[in-house]
Parts: sequence; C-alpha cells; structure tokens
Amino acid sequence: MRDQETAVGAAERRLSTKETAELLGVKPETVYAYVSRGQLSSRRDPSGRGSSFDAKEVEALARRNRRDGGSGADFGGELSVRTRVTLIDTDRYYFRGVDATELAARHTYEEIAEWLWTGRMRPGVTFTAPETSVAVARRAVEALPEHAGPTDRLRVAAIAAAAADPLRFDLSEDAVLGTARVLIPTLVAALPPVRSTHRDQGPLAHRLWGRLTGRPADDASLRVLDTALGLLVDHDLAASTLAVRVAASARAHAYAAVSAGLGVLEGPLHGAAGGLAHRLVLEVLDRGAAGPVIADELREGRRIPGLGHRLYPGEDPRARALFGLLEDIPRAAPALAAARDIVATTARHAPLHANVDLALAVFTASSGMPSSASETIFAVARTAGWIAHALEEYGERPLRMRPSGRYVGPRPPRPLPE
Repeated sequence: MRDQETAVGAAERRLSTKETAELLGVKPETVYAYVSRGQLSSRRDPSGRGSSFDAKEVEALARRNRRDGGSGADFGGELSVRTRVTLIDTDRYYFRGVDATELAARHTYEEIAEWLWTGRMRPGVTFTAPETSVAVARRAVEALPEHAGPTDRLRVAAIAAAAADPLRFDLSEDAVLGTARVLIPTLVAALPPVRSTHRDQGPLAHRLWGRLTGRPADDASLRVLDTALGLLVDHDLAASTLAVRVAASARAHAYAAVSAGLGVLEGPLHGAAGGLAHRLVLEVLDRGAAGPVIADELREGRRIPGLGHRLYPGEDPRARALFGLLEDIPRAAPALAAARDIVATTARHAPLHANVDLALAVFTASSGMPSSASETIFAVARTAGWIAHALEEYGERPLRMRPSGRYVGPRPPRPLPE
C-alpha cells in the first residue's frame, strides 16, 4: 500500500514556478511563455500563491531543450537559435565550417550560395531566371516612382515573382532551392540597367554590375563585386536574418521570408550604413583630408560610419579581403587613401577598425556608383543567406519564434474610460 501511495505521489508531484524555471534554466517569467505556446500546462495552486506545474511534464521539456541546445527557449535574455550556416569566431567567420574569406577568394557567389544551402560545391553553377518571372517583376518595378530606392524595387520584385509562382507554398527542400535559384537572378534582372545597351550575360556579378554603374566592366572590378557578394552572403543572426527566420517559423513561403528580410534591411541601422560611408569617403576626397570631415561629424553628434563592428574586436575580415583586392585597381587608390585617413584620424580618440561598409564605400565611390549601390549589393548577396536560414527554420517546430510580452502597463481590472 505504501509503495502504491508513493507511486501516486510521484505521478502527481507539482513544481512551483521558481522550481520549474530552475529546472528549465530560464527566468521565472519565461515559464509562462511555454504555457502560452502550449508546451506546458499549469494549474492554479490551491494556496492561491501562484501556479504549479506537473514535474514529469517539466522534466520532459527540460530534456528536449537540452537535446535541442535550448534553441529559442529563453526569450527573457538574448535569443539563441541553432544554426549550421555561419560561425563567427574572434576575427574570422565560417560558412558551414569553411573559412568564408577563403571561399570568397576561390569561388563565385553562386557557388558559395549552393554551398550554404546544400553543403555541396557545384563548380561553374550560374543562376538564371525564366523570362516569365523576369517580365512580371520588371513590370511591377517599372510602376514604382522614380525616387524609389533599391530595396523598394527588390521587395516589389520579390512580391511580384511570388504572385506569378503557383508553387510558392511548397516548402519542401527541393522546391525552396528551386525558388532560390530563380528568385535571386529575377531580383537582379528586375532592376533597371544604367545603360540601355547593357546585355545580361555571364555570372550574376556581371549582370548586377550593369545595374550599378554605366562604366564598362573590367575583370578586376568584377572580381571585387563577385567577392563582395560572396563575403556578404550571410553573417549569422543579423536583424534581417532574424526577421526571415520568424517568417519561416510561421511557414511563410520563401518569397515572403525574403521580403521580410528586405523590409528590415531598409532600416538606417542595417542596410543603409554603406551609403553613409560612401558619402563620407566622397566628402573626404572633396575636402582633401579626413580631419575636418570627422570634426564636423563629431560636432553634429553623429557616429562615424564604416568603423567598428560589435562582433569583431579587430578588423572586419570582409573589409580586409576587399581592401586587398581594391589595391589592384588603380582608380580606387584615391578612395583607398581616403578610407585609411578616416581610420587613422578616428583612431586618435577611438581604436576602431574599418568594417565592410567602408570597404564597399571605397569600391562604389571609385566605380562611379551611387551611394545606394552598397545597399543593393548587400541585399542581393544576403538573399542567399536568408534562404539558407529559411530552409533551416522549415525543419524546426512551427511558430517556435513566439516570445511572450512582459507587460509593464497598469494592472487590471481598470474601469472603462469615460
């Protein structure tokens, strides 16, 4: 009889919110996020002192969290998401375990995208889009006002291409990969070329070049552009990538997930940083020295664009790779000197290194491109990374990206307002 009572007692063992939080390794308020997501059931404690939770249910959830690496569990602190795509370690970063700068030095953007998506290298792969997809996207982009920015155009092109694809809701891996290989070249083809005589041919970098500048393409410059695309293809869980994963968690199709990323990218603290650095480089070139330009920026209370990165204590490896290539382009020499002057001048009061935005600014400014060109390069490149993260998220539990709000307003009940 005693053994039976013990068994019954163990089966009905309840844990307090504090005990549950300790077992799950989260903050007490986060326990109720599990309840709202249906992962835990709660019961009002008879003493009126709060809720209690079934011990076996909590222990099972704790085991699952340990097995899954705690992915997306504690929204009370920094969000942590399991990924096999990118690792950032000190002043280097890796795509599926391979040094990203070495990949970009030896492979094209399309080849790196395939590596990111599948873990397999496809030498010589080139992305092309069917005319039907391109035609629909171009018509939508052409309807925008002239002052529309590059991200506006890309987002509209993605939505138009989605509407023309009846298979967009197929989220199987093969279908999403097929979408990715068509969507990226469609986005590029939908952008208006600078010269009417431009003809789309060759790798994606060559096709994109004609939409960024009217200057003839040379091999050295195309190599810089293709390398930049490869270097920027992914960078862990940046804000736009998190938006993509949230959309994919809700099982939005790949076009919609990319559109979510483009929406976040347009923010001034994300995709627009390269344009600010571009204008800074031009102003230094115009005034002949960085000193007075930096002084004006600091006097206005603005941070200096193109410097520092929260993930790299030293120099951004993407900037280092691009600067090395830009040294082989004679016309880039003045802009390179301006960038070095910017870094040296600001180093007097803050030990900040150049980041990829400054390297892109040197490239765009010396190639006759507008200040928005770096945003276009960034968006096209990152689309491949967004697809890689969407593919990962489609393999996870749906709607797991669902944090609970921590309410800090007036406590209810309150009387109805008059």
